[in-house]
Amino acid sequence: MNTTEIFLIAMTIIFTVPWLIWRLGKTDYYAPLVVVQIITGILLGPGILGKAFPEYYQFVFNPAVIQSLNGIAWWAVMLFVMIAGIELDLRKAWAHRRESGTTAGLALGTPLLFGCAAAALMLSVDGWMGPKALTWQFVVGVGMACAVTALPILILFMEKLEILRQPIGQRILRYASLDDIAIWGVLALILMDWERIGRQASFLVAFVVAAWLFHKLMVRLAERDRWYVALIWLAAVAFGADWAGLHFMVGAFLAGASMEADWFDQEKMDLLRHHVLLVIMPVFFLSTGLRTNWDVGGAAVFIAAAVLLVASVSGKLIGVRIAGRILKWAPGEASIIGWLLQTKALIMIIFANILLDKQIITSETFTALLLMAVVSTMLTVPMVAPKLARMKELILRSA
Repeated sequence: MNTTEIFLIAMTIIFTVPWLIWRLGKTDYYAPLVVVQIITGILLGPGILGKAFPEYYQFVFNPAVIQSLNGIAWWAVMLFVMIAGIELDLRKAWAHRRESGTTAGLALGTPLLFGCAAAALMLSVDGWMGPKALTWQFVVGVGMACAVTALPILILFMEKLEILRQPIGQRILRYASLDDIAIWGVLALILMDWERIGRQASFLVAFVVAAWLFHKLMVRLAERDRWYVALIWLAAVAFGADWAGLHFMVGAFLAGASMEADWFDQEKMDLLRHHVLLVIMPVFFLSTGLRTNWDVGGAAVFIAAAVLLVASVSGKLIGVRIAGRILKWAPGEASIIGWLLQTKALIMIIFANILLDKQIITSETFTALLLMAVVSTMLTVPMVAPKLARMKELILRSA
């Protein structure tokens, strides 16, 4: 078979296997399709399928096919991160700055500290820190991975729970939006290359000027043209960030964050997010699975994942509970908000992919983080749905 035919076999597997597991297994309550796709990517990776059927794995996922899949995956995740940046609403966060700042700060800072402690523990064993990492980069990187809230997946879950457009849903979006900015800011700090500081500074200065000009252009365009120009802007900013050494995903986020949500129809933006998830993000999930590794031993990876999971979930819940006491929330409110904000998936996986690309973490650490993200995300709806059913009045409480 030629490369095109093998590529199409891979694409058939990518879309068929997770859909069958999700539909026939009726997993949607605890594992929505996006989570099943991530798990399937792990199963199809070298650590499981590659070891069980090495000849089959090497035939289907040969270097030429992987290169093609990676190109699709890069563009898919760039689109997804751009949409997350567009959906940030800092004006609402500023209007409720005391509540939003207190909650977002504690919801991010507490799991960050817990995650850094877990990372420091991992340093006692070889094989977790990447060859190009400084100790502080590894510790802060893993710590921030534990603190991440996956804003796009959070939106999907709140749609499923029918609270996205309710006051509590809008409050949670404010908290997650502030954390999202902090997460990408910390990532940029971790990736700061002092040997290329001049290039990075030049990019940031050029970006500020270009963003101002871009804003002037977009307000003069019809909406149908804005969509197309937004894609040009995405590719250009992502290139600039990668050229400067900050990684193209940082550029994708900056491209989205520099756009105004009211430039676009909200229903069309929701549809774009859903279509990206449907059409091309499954390729990213598979390419993520292809990067997993169990060389330090399966048991060690699972133990590390469990430690990171405890640090992540407990840190988020404790941080939000402290915020709830400071702000005098109703009993049970902090638990619901904390469980929703601990949703990981996608954004944490993107974050971990960048750390792996820059060799700050090893593929074994990446695998542990990936497992932590999957379990964390699977816990969300089963933990939140019963609590919401018992506290229906909370849904309508504005702040």
